[in-house]
Amino acid sequence: MSTVRAIGANELQALEERQRGGSFARWVLIYLLAAALLAAVSLLVGTSSVRTSLEWLRSPAALSDTVLWDIRLPRAVGAWLVGALLGLGGAIAQSLFRNPLAEPYLLGSASGAALGVTVCLMAVDITITGLAWLGAVGVTGAAFIGAAAGITLTLALSRGLQQTANLLLAGVVVAFLLSALTSLLLLRSPDTWRAMQGFLLGTTGFLGWRSAVLLALIFLATAIPAVLLSRGLDALTLGEDTARSLGLPLEALRVVLLALLSLATAAAVSQAGIVGFVGLISPHLVRESVHVNSRKLIIAAPLCGGVVLQAADLASRWMIRPGELPVGIVTACLGGSYLVVLLWRRAQRE
Repeated sequence: MSTVRAIGANELQALEERQRGGSFARWVLIYLLAAALLAAVSLLVGTSSVRTSLEWLRSPAALSDTVLWDIRLPRAVGAWLVGALLGLGGAIAQSLFRNPLAEPYLLGSASGAALGVTVCLMAVDITITGLAWLGAVGVTGAAFIGAAAGITLTLALSRGLQQTANLLLAGVVVAFLLSALTSLLLLRSPDTWRAMQGFLLGTTGFLGWRSAVLLALIFLATAIPAVLLSRGLDALTLGEDTARSLGLPLEALRVVLLALLSLATAAAVSQAGIVGFVGLISPHLVRESVHVNSRKLIIAAPLCGGVVLQAADLASRWMIRPGELPVGIVTACLGGSYLVVLLWRRAQRE
């Protein structure tokens, strides 16, 4: 009788795993279809009316082709890639730190990128050398350098990677410190403040095919290793002692995962500015939809993050046409509202 029960329990477990696998595949397909649909809709949304955009699609011309295929489409693709990188960073951060409130900007990358861009723009106003430096590095390069510097400072203050609590604390300290320095510099230069507004509030308006290609390469370079290392993240969720007992090289695993998190976040910030909440809510949306382990979360969270930022980009262009809202404001409103609802639902369950 006990053997029959064991066989029945094994069959039931196998059936549940197949059902979960099917549900996960279905959600991946939904995310991909949603991304394709939003990219198609983005061709119709801009300063012109939807009717005009439809006429451009039916009767292409040189100007309409430029607007549709060289401005709107790469913007939609770039927005998806930025959201995917932030979603990937959020999934890695929440799994690595075992904290559902962890997000990609946790290690000071956003504040470092903002400081880098501020210094770059102020150097242009001060010296010819600064102008030459901007031409060589660019605002994107300055943001990437600043993000890398912020993360490096966080790692230096935490004195290694053994204690995740030290990393979190160092990241908060660095974020406040670099943000304060940025604010001081901006107060001394009002012109720089006006130029920085788009970056600080987040924008997808400057994304083109070159940015999309760069983001795609970095996404592949970070997502593939993250998926391959996902078993290590599963072990870490059981505790560091358990992970060590399984023979995992925890120090090397943390180094690689933090490098992937830093690269993904720095790339996203350098191309679109500071877009909040996407990396925080994407893993939560995935977990609310389907039961996942670390590998599935790392696969699905970028897909969800890309769709979230695409939808926010469309909303930012549609709400005050022919004007445009900073996409970071839209994601903050959507993300903040979702977290409020999530906390309320959890409070109701308890």
